[in-house]
Amino acid sequence: MSSKQTVVSGKDITRSIADALQYVSYYHPADYIRYLSAAYEREESVAAKNAMAQILVNSRMAAFGRRPICQDTGIVVVFAKIGMSARIDSDGSLIDLVNEGVREAYLDPDNPLRPSIVSDPLASRKNTRDNTPAVVHVDLVPGDKITFIVAAKGGGSENKAQFTTLNPSASVSDWVVDTMSTLGSGWCPPGLIAVGVGGSAEKAMLMAKEVLNEPIDMFDLLARGPSSPEEELRVDLYQRINALGIGAQGLGGLTTVVDVKVATYPSHAASKPVALIPQCAANRHVKFTLDGTGPAVLTPPDMNDWPDIDYGSTFSAGARRVNLDTLTKEEIAMWHAGETLLLSGKMLTGRDAAHKRIVDLFDAGKPLPVDMKGRVIYYVGPVRAVRDEIVGPAGPTTSTRMDSFTEKVLEATGLYAMVGKAERGPVAIEAIVKHRTPYMIAIGGAAYLISKSIKSARVLAFEDLGMEAIHEFEVQDMPVTMAVDVEGNSIHKSGPAEWRQRIARL
Repeated sequence: MSSKQTVVSGKDITRSIADALQYVSYYHPADYIRYLSAAYEREESVAAKNAMAQILVNSRMAAFGRRPICQDTGIVVVFAKIGMSARIDSDGSLIDLVNEGVREAYLDPDNPLRPSIVSDPLASRKNTRDNTPAVVHVDLVPGDKITFIVAAKGGGSENKAQFTTLNPSASVSDWVVDTMSTLGSGWCPPGLIAVGVGGSAEKAMLMAKEVLNEPIDMFDLLARGPSSPEEELRVDLYQRINALGIGAQGLGGLTTVVDVKVATYPSHAASKPVALIPQCAANRHVKFTLDGTGPAVLTPPDMNDWPDIDYGSTFSAGARRVNLDTLTKEEIAMWHAGETLLLSGKMLTGRDAAHKRIVDLFDAGKPLPVDMKGRVIYYVGPVRAVRDEIVGPAGPTTSTRMDSFTEKVLEATGLYAMVGKAERGPVAIEAIVKHRTPYMIAIGGAAYLISKSIKSARVLAFEDLGMEAIHEFEVQDMPVTMAVDVEGNSIHKSGPAEWRQRIARL
């Protein structure tokens, strides 16, 4: 047995966690960029190809500007593998050290990250303002070093995590594919999925969450062929999920997942626990090891890994230009599901908390603080601006969370259109048709790019809600896709259905 003991400074852990969270906020892993670039090159769906182009352009801009890829800068999840011959020199606990790193990262004045964590999840749900606490998982392993995986998991993809216990003879592949077909696009594809099989309920979920951070290697696996049941399941799921035709942002296309990860563990003879966790296009994680010589050194990726995409010509070709300040009901009735629009003019913002307040005021017979008649609302909670920015990264949030409010909000406000992310449910589509108020989507994972189309921003109401306050943005050529038109036609239904048939013919 070795007598060597490594002493890792608690300050080095805190500094490394903070640096890692800053790093992943603006740098995609290079493997994801390579795989998404390959998917972009072979994509045949125009809508999906445009969506991937925006994600790639946004990623490159975020890397150069060192600002968040996505406005949802995630819940922090840390996996720590502590060598049993290592000692941490600190008066505080490991979790305290990690949380201090989270606090420093999210309050960094040069690149503040959006705090999204609320305390007391049952009642007050008050924002902690610094994104603490993190979720920390610790393993004791042989060795004298400490290895960390630091991930920032967005709410849209995290909300789509699923768990089941199958009968021992049941097909894991069938359950995963059936489940993926029902998840919609709120998890922001193209991304990855991870599957944990075995152990117990919590073990399966934990395995899926951890294996999600493994390097992307599906092309290598396809080239050499699977050599284990886990690899056979990976290939099977990769092919079957992409055959669903869901595509980028649920618009229909060839690529829904760029990789599938699988982890297994022995289980009870009567059980087959299965966990499914998707990862969105903001695939944020980094791995580093501390050996007692100082904080982690994180090397920036090679900017040549990003494809050179002509943003202007990509999104302006064939797009309908819209002046938000002169909208009429007759004009919006001409917009059709699937077409690209470039929005210019003034729009309002508002998401969950603002919608609830609007409904509460309406139900109480009280006036609304903002006249919304004839306006467009954007479901967004932007990152705080720094330096000369008008607004920080400002990508869309998942619109289905607004579905239950939509009928009353449209009735109370007289809004003309809505912008968000992902599909709408039947209740919302019914309200869209009734009020002839169409719904558009901006691209999830393109938050920094979208922010550059915002030319002015001011808070109009509910300032105490922070990023959820009602803002007024003035935008210029903000790219969106018509998702649900006034007749109720939905690109999230027609797009995947069309591409599922095309892929089946192939």
